[in-house]
Amino acid sequence: MKAVIFDKNATPEKLILREVEKPVPDDNQVLIEIHAASINAADYRSMRMGIIPKHRIFGADVAGRVVTAGSAVTALKPGDAVVGDLSGCGFGGFAEYAVAPASVLALKPENLSFEDAAAVPLAGVTALQGLRDLGKIQPGQRVLICGAGGGVGTFAVQLAKNFGAHVTAVCGPRSVDLVRSLGVDCVINYSTEDFTRSSVRYDLILGINGSSSLADYKRLLTPCGIYVMVGGHLSQVFSAILFGPLMSLGSRKFRALAAKPNANDTAYLLQLAAKGKLKPVIDRMYPLEQTPEAMRCVSQGHTRGKVIISIFKEQ
Repeated sequence: MKAVIFDKNATPEKLILREVEKPVPDDNQVLIEIHAASINAADYRSMRMGIIPKHRIFGADVAGRVVTAGSAVTALKPGDAVVGDLSGCGFGGFAEYAVAPASVLALKPENLSFEDAAAVPLAGVTALQGLRDLGKIQPGQRVLICGAGGGVGTFAVQLAKNFGAHVTAVCGPRSVDLVRSLGVDCVINYSTEDFTRSSVRYDLILGINGSSSLADYKRLLTPCGIYVMVGGHLSQVFSAILFGPLMSLGSRKFRALAAKPNANDTAYLLQLAAKGKLKPVIDRMYPLEQTPEAMRCVSQGHTRGKVIISIFKEQ
């Protein structure tokens, strides 16, 4: 099969398309023919940090069809359309085939394309767990989403509205119209307005790769507000780890999200998308052989929503 593998000697992205052996599922796994995959920060950041998957194939999010199922698999059968996040079981999505435990996969709704479905797992679940689990979002709350134009952000603003919140979104100038189209109540263009100087206070702030200080976020919170940090540069992560507990001594709380793959959460989001209540935002699509270019594009922060790798097309 064809796969894009990590090769430290390959230039410029250390990724190269090669023929490799098709994986074989064990008793608890299925073999998936991958129709679409998507790129996440987990892919390029792991590569930069030297955290390389065992088989040197990145790609967490996949959508495809089950080809064969292990002897212990009862929930899935050949032909089933499935979607999942493989970041917790070795990655492997940038290839024509991958193996995965049946437990990490959700069934794809029939009326959802493989491309739209592949956009959902990691970014969508991250947004959901940040808002629902750490943020304790409630109807009627004022919620601020910083970094609303990216993969996680475009899911977060829609989910916050689905939860009944009043949503203010912060994004760059290229994303203003897109984010506004997702139904938010207010959009702040960070290139023309400093949202940290606002007099508005928020019950929940979701900071996605935000560059503002913890002190700025604390000032924007209501007396019992919660700030949830989602990802970010290492300096931001260390700052939250070191100073978050100190900043949380009062009634305002600071939380750092470590999102975990969850097939039930993925299934929930897929159903929302199938019902038209959640729209996966796709910036662009690339064929498998252009995965290095796609990875570079995403890592430079030039995309709105998700970037999809299109692999197999059904006739």
